[in-house]
Amino acid sequence: MAALCEEDPSLERHFKGHRDAVTSVDFSRAKKQLVSGSMDSCLMIWNMKPQMRAYRFLGHKDAVLCVQFSPSGHLVASGSRDKTVRLWIPSVKGESTVFKAHTATVRSVHFSSDGQSLVTASDDKTIKVWTVHRQKFLFSLSQHINWVRCARFSPDGRLIVSSSDDKTVKLWDKTSRECIHSFCEHGGFVNHVDFHPSGNCIAAGGTDSTVKLWDVRMNRLLQHYQVHSSVVNSLSFHPSGNYLVTASSDSTLKILDLLEGRLLYTLHGHQGPATCVAFSRDGELFASGGSDEQVMVWKTNFDADYGDVVKPQKYSSSVDGTHGTGQSEMDCGIHNKKTKTQGSVRTHEQQEEETSLANTLEHIVGQLDVLTQTVSILEQRLTLTEDKLKECLETQQKIIQNKTN
Repeated sequence: MAALCEEDPSLERHFKGHRDAVTSVDFSRAKKQLVSGSMDSCLMIWNMKPQMRAYRFLGHKDAVLCVQFSPSGHLVASGSRDKTVRLWIPSVKGESTVFKAHTATVRSVHFSSDGQSLVTASDDKTIKVWTVHRQKFLFSLSQHINWVRCARFSPDGRLIVSSSDDKTVKLWDKTSRECIHSFCEHGGFVNHVDFHPSGNCIAAGGTDSTVKLWDVRMNRLLQHYQVHSSVVNSLSFHPSGNYLVTASSDSTLKILDLLEGRLLYTLHGHQGPATCVAFSRDGELFASGGSDEQVMVWKTNFDADYGDVVKPQKYSSSVDGTHGTGQSEMDCGIHNKKTKTQGSVRTHEQQEEETSLANTLEHIVGQLDVLTQTVSILEQRLTLTEDKLKECLETQQKIIQNKTN
């Protein structure tokens, strides 16, 4: 039995403030903030509490093409056509550190789930991995032969997936830095790719208007959806792993039921192409952006109790809006509430304790992130002050020399 929906997804709010197409959206962990990037070279941080105003962050010299909150919510990463990546503290001041990440446009930024690493993808055909602390370059992955549109860490951080205008999706082993598989089934540029929450499969969408899901353990195609009439620009998995939302240049958002292998909803909101979409961390909301300069926040309205009603099952592997062809099994790791590990069953209390500990550690890491960024910003300011002081002394020296002459 598939998960039921209580009611249709509904448009909760829409934000206006960008002066050009919105390119990327992401929620902070606690849903208190939403970040968006735009072709207008700005980032906007929207506060979900109605009375709080939005922050506009200026710093990039060209279009901002990607934004993402760190897992702790203490940082925002952005990538731009100006070839740089910036790490922002999402507060009123909007301070940031900047580093030249690539030799061409930066299309994608993504934090690892522990918040320690950042993966970037660029038109220079490379994928690069950096430490978040001090933005130290670690390594580069360079087997794509055209622009790399998107790169994502797997939930456990062991794999990286990338999509490119060379019409491939590549799977990389982070430790060996080797490309372990290339998926070549797309008929056009691949705009967006992401891991299923279980880490066992990936979804990709592109200019051939299709969405494809592959099992990364067996390297086989699981599902193929032909539900859009134009380019698929972005996609996002619901945290339960049971649904996928997609954004397309046909101006619609589509919600796919992955268990049933069918189109569940078509949402019309944007005037013109829907360029980006992302679920909140708890799946209650999702946000979309469009070339109409608008950011929209939608309430998912799915039945909250996913775990008990969902079982892995066979379903149609191809959807074109009317029928499916072929069968495949979606066993991407959809679980019931108790998780079996090595023959034992963890209780709800144990899971809560572990979650609490994990959250505490993540908070500490987040605080360290903020301290690191603050120190880095102070270092930059100090360098600027030193440079200005040096200039003043040199000017003074010249004046004294001119007077003595």
